[in-house]
Amino acid sequence: MEPESHVSVVIADDEPVVREGLRLILETQRDLRVVGSAGDGRQAVRRCAELRPDVLLLDVRMPHGDGMWVLAELARRKLLGHGGCRVLMLTTFSLDEYVDQALAGGASGFLLKSSSYEEVLAGVRATAQGDGFLSPTVTRRIIDGYVRGRSDRTVDATDAARIAALTARERDVLRLLGEGLSNLEIAQRLSVSEHTVKSHVSRLLSKTDCRDRGQAAALVRRAGLC
Repeated sequence: MEPESHVSVVIADDEPVVREGLRLILETQRDLRVVGSAGDGRQAVRRCAELRPDVLLLDVRMPHGDGMWVLAELARRKLLGHGGCRVLMLTTFSLDEYVDQALAGGASGFLLKSSSYEEVLAGVRATAQGDGFLSPTVTRRIIDGYVRGRSDRTVDATDAARIAALTARERDVLRLLGEGLSNLEIAQRLSVSEHTVKSHVSRLLSKTDCRDRGQAAALVRRAGLC
């Protein structure tokens, strides 16, 4: 019996073996359905326009329009975010410099191509629910990179004002979001209920004008809250 609802996914990557591997993982789940695939940027935009998927798994580097171009084009066509698809970027360690740009451009998170079976499923589901997702390994790399270069950076005044508006507990939660922790993991770390964490996350996203957890993690990086 088919589930009452499912998450529809389009996979965009110029490597056929990556597309097929992700498809095989996702199609083991009754609540996830791969409805299309694309091998380049222009094709990815066309697939999203035609199929209106819930989630687009999008490679950062592709021919005929890379991931950044696809994000911008989806936004221009109003096919991104609310009323459109949510984008989970596929990346490798060598592409950390794209994280901030992609999150600012509307991506909901990042997933390593080498991620485990469980991480792929968790990432797609979190993205579909609007929570955003950063692979823990990617998050650690982001934070480590920020720490190495922090002495050469200053905190943007707007970011500083957003953080200043948070309560001490909300800042604690924000820091843990930046580490890539789930609501349950944050609750365990802070010895509070998961419901309480959800409330803190909702309030801090509103106060910081972050669309989702991915943008909150980018704020943590910029502000050095690690």
